[in-house]
Amino acid sequence: MHFLPESLEQYVTDHSENEPEVLQELVRETHLKVLQPRMLSGHFQGRLLSILSKMINPKHILEIGTYTGYSAICLTEGLQSDGILHTIDVNEELEEIQQKYFEKSGNNNRIVQHIGDAKDIIPTLPVKFDLVFIDADKKNYPEYFEIIIPKMNKGGVLLSDNVLWSGKIVEEVKSNDKQTYALLTYNKLLKEDPRVETVLLPIRDGLTISRVV
Repeated sequence: MHFLPESLEQYVTDHSENEPEVLQELVRETHLKVLQPRMLSGHFQGRLLSILSKMINPKHILEIGTYTGYSAICLTEGLQSDGILHTIDVNEELEEIQQKYFEKSGNNNRIVQHIGDAKDIIPTLPVKFDLVFIDADKKNYPEYFEIIIPKMNKGGVLLSDNVLWSGKIVEEVKSNDKQTYALLTYNKLLKEDPRVETVLLPIRDGLTISRVV
């Protein structure tokens, strides 16, 4: 969904940091070989994830929803020298392309891949997180939040993607549309939960920045 005219979106991209070559390669391969390539974070959002990570300088990052690894590579750019990113995805078929580009980016030893249900995996991770990025199945966002918050350090930042859901969150919701109902619940939760302070940015399909207080 475009919140700005495409000419303005292009201007924004042109006047933001350049997309690293390894990510350009990953975009091309994802479009050639993988279904739903629009799920990629893309140039502008990827550079936003990168600069936020650099500003936070986290030691531990958690990502829910690896897809082909684009956002994980962006987030590792701000990791501390001994930092680790844990990334979780249910689709084991994408593991090969993820590993290929984690290696190409020079981050293979700083990224731990997990295949399976994030709700089962997160409680087993033996660290607390400074930065979390959620970009997975929308119907589970509220449940992810409740599992994640106890695993975050005070002052940690939670990023949530697709929270505007192509504008469906301000339209009449169909009774069987579980994903939109879940996002409505989630957005309300982020606004009202006293454990976080939140700003929702109309970037691409909506990106929420929440800080643990």
